[in-house]
Amino acid sequence: MLPISAQDLRGAFVNASRKEVSSITLPVWFDDADWDALDYLGWRDPTIARRAYVVAPTLDGELVGVLLRRADTAPRARAQCSWCQDVRLPNDVVFYGAKLAGAAGRNGNTIGTLRCEDFECSRNVRRLPPLAYEGYDLEAARLRRIDELRLRAAGFADAVIRDR
Repeated sequence: MLPISAQDLRGAFVNASRKEVSSITLPVWFDDADWDALDYLGWRDPTIARRAYVVAPTLDGELVGVLLRRADTAPRARAQCSWCQDVRLPNDVVFYGAKLAGAAGRNGNTIGTLRCEDFECSRNVRRLPPLAYEGYDLEAARLRRIDELRLRAAGFADAVIRDR
């Protein structure tokens, strides 16, 4: 992901009111973020319970910020993150919902996704996967997982802005 300023980050949000955008608490690590190791920017708001944020480029390269709300209840069974699809998750997976951008969101339409609770997907896909069979190219599999995460994040951003 390309580096982004705090001002550009706040300007990227498409499904939040001005008041909600002004109340965004940036993550403490924002100024020291390793942008080369991030496929999207995601964090939980430390000041507002159940609120989280994702900023991801669309397939066309437009930067889209999405305000997320965490579900009250956890999935009944151990869920798999729909973005990194890591089967050896070191963290919990929760359901996050988001209003769609534009008129669709104002009419109450939403989109949801099962996500790593603390947005560790970029780190998860960069770990070498387990050896599937003799001769399996672990580095190629890791690079494919990184590309797939970028496509899923972009697909989510595109879905949020599709009808604006």
